[in-house]
Amino acid sequence: MKKLADYGTDDHPADDPDKAPVAWAVAVRDDCDACEDLRVELTVEEVGRPGAGLIAHLSPESARRLRAALTLALRDLGEDDGAPSAPG
Repeated sequence: MKKLADYGTDDHPADDPDKAPVAWAVAVRDDCDACEDLRVELTVEEVGRPGAGLIAHLSPESARRLRAALTLALRDLGEDDGAPSAPG
């Protein structure tokens, strides 16, 4: 089973000759025999080159670390990280 959670592209200008536009996708997989359990699958590849990118199979712990890193980066940019506010 593979269930797509979301997908998109990066926000870098498409006409930059030094950086190719990148597509990403996040899914849940249960058919990784070597993993032996559910994984969050992160795929990153150049736009227009499907199948030529990198795929990471993340355990729940690794997916949480990635989420925490993205949250920290958003805070460093002064952006709302989307996390619920603490009660009080």
